[in-house]
Amino acid sequence: MNKKSVLLIGFALFSLFFGAGNLILPPFLGLNAGESWWIVAIGFCLSAVFIPLLGLLAHAKLQGTLFDFGKKVSPTFSLVYCLLVYLISITLPSPRTASVTHEMAIQPIFNSSPWLTSILYFILVLIFVLNRSKILDVIGKLLTPAIILLLMAIIIEALFGFDFSFDPTQFENSFSAGILEGYQTFDAIGAVVVGGVIIISINLKFKDYSKADKKRLIIGGSLVAAFGLLLMYVGLILTGALTQTNFELDVTRTALLSGISKLTLGTTATLFLSILVSLACFTTAVGIVTGTADYIKGRFHDSQLAYKITAVIGCVLGVLMGQFDVGYIIAVALPALMFIYPVTIVLILLNVVPEKYASTAVFKAVVMATIIFSIPDFIGSLGYGNSILALQNLIPLSKFHLGWMIPALVTFIFSNAFYQVNTQENKL
Repeated sequence: MNKKSVLLIGFALFSLFFGAGNLILPPFLGLNAGESWWIVAIGFCLSAVFIPLLGLLAHAKLQGTLFDFGKKVSPTFSLVYCLLVYLISITLPSPRTASVTHEMAIQPIFNSSPWLTSILYFILVLIFVLNRSKILDVIGKLLTPAIILLLMAIIIEALFGFDFSFDPTQFENSFSAGILEGYQTFDAIGAVVVGGVIIISINLKFKDYSKADKKRLIIGGSLVAAFGLLLMYVGLILTGALTQTNFELDVTRTALLSGISKLTLGTTATLFLSILVSLACFTTAVGIVTGTADYIKGRFHDSQLAYKITAVIGCVLGVLMGQFDVGYIIAVALPALMFIYPVTIVLILLNVVPEKYASTAVFKAVVMATIIFSIPDFIGSLGYGNSILALQNLIPLSKFHLGWMIPALVTFIFSNAFYQVNTQENKL
């Protein structure tokens, strides 16, 4: 194993994670965070960098598929979890790419209907998914470096072109606001899905490597990708905070990114960024629909018909959701994320800890506790918070929408203690 291979995997992981959605979230956080930008950045990077990094490390340990993450709970649970992850992927982040494309690249120039953009966009997605063209792989390799260079120019210009003076924060709790916005990147979910793709790619490209070498390769590449994401996120959050006085707080996320680009680099750079982001959106949508169709195809014994039907359904859902604006899709995504994200985080952590602390019984107990204590946060995100206010007041961290965290930790500790005691008794 050499450094070149580690960098290759690291750049591949970075490009898979750093999609268009990731671009529009950090500046908006910084804009509203103001003087608390660094607290928001810590929360955001915790859920959008650290947890996904652990997800990749879990894959390095398992070297399996998404199904392997939850199979210790039960095969049925793991199947339902996989289906939920893919269903959420094709109904939320995939359509969001069409919405971002419309707001950044189409509407400012043509002022056309979002329905038209969404329909044409997903017709093209379907064509590429059914034909599995390699053109997107080539485009993807050029897109990521171009976007990174442009963003670095924006960040550097903001750092040296604006005074380090910040307005008061708009958040009641900056840390939890950062964590919850980090959910919207879908990066933790991306880690458990993308990790499986990387495992397959490594097995094909590095056939002579031992399992230990492959593990070191994944860990090294994951650290490279995480460092790159960390720099970009913190830089964009700070940029949003530095340019705060130039925008209204109710500006949309896409308009803010375009506005910051125009403010720092001018109109030409903004147009160039819009084109790059649109292409990045398209490759992301094709990847999500293809990945979902591949999974369903595998469940139906490599049925090509199942692949095509899933691709069509994915694109129809994309059209229906993609015609909404980005802000609406983000708002709609919150309840789903409040439910699936805690479970995903817990599965990642349980697969990372040493085997002796992650028995089947521990998996089942911790996941069950997480699901139960995620329900109040889920109900609150639907707008029914007042009806369960008394319950939320009894659960630690529930007012920050993190009510599952302490119960999951306590369950992990006690279930392990109980398991260890039982093990010792059986030995006697």
